[in-house]
Amino acid sequence: MLEIQERFDTVGYEKLKEVAGSAVLHITEAIDRESVIGFIAYSYGAEKTVVYDYDDGGDLMLCDGLVRSVMLKSVLKGIKHMLFELDDSAKFDDLKKLRFVNGDSRQCSDLDSFMNGCQSCKKTKE
Repeated sequence: MLEIQERFDTVGYEKLKEVAGSAVLHITEAIDRESVIGFIAYSYGAEKTVVYDYDDGGDLMLCDGLVRSVMLKSVLKGIKHMLFELDDSAKFDDLKKLRFVNGDSRQCSDLDSFMNGCQSCKKTKE
């Protein structure tokens, strides 16, 4: 069974900790049958959440779940923007497919509306 869990240490993610600099790095992992199959690395700021990297193993739905989990936690903290500072520019292709970013933008603005948009889709289907 797939679980999305936040880690409370950064063991194994030292390179990403360096990328985050002085920001407190958070790691959320996707775990299936006790094996890590993906992760997302990010930090919270006063105005935005910064995503430094993610690994979805090529699974677009896993990418969606990892990013949305961080979006939800950001909204709960009152953060309205998410900035993707990814070294691998190819990862933006999936973010564009999932409509997290548009064009050359590296930012997803108004997270609250983005998350509530899912509720609007559900109501439309009913």
